Amino acid sequence: MSDIRISWIKEKVIQGEYEFSGHADEERQADKVSISETEKALLNGEILENYPGDSRGSSCLVLGYGEEGYPVHIVCGKTPTGRMRIITVYIPTLPKWLDARTRRK
Repeated sequence: MSDIRISWIKEKVIQGEYEFSGHADEERQADKVSISETEKALLNGEILENYPGDSRGSSCLVLGYGEEGYPVHIVCGKTPTGRMRIITVYIPTLPKWLDARTRRK
């Protein structure tokens, strides 16, 4: 499968052609990230990692920034119907992340 492009993600957000997985919605709420902040982070974001071989389908990790300028990570994938599915949303923190761009080894 091909990599997902940030232009495709932004287009899907603008057109409202996306959905949250149940997991993404739970994680988003746990980290107190609103839907509008998730959209903003996707619209100002960049792809940090691509996962073309994911067993659930092609997906990627986007780094964007919320209302107050804090980093937000969003994993996005493509549904079989061509919509974007938001797989998870979280604020990158230790112990997994040293900073917004650096995964802990």
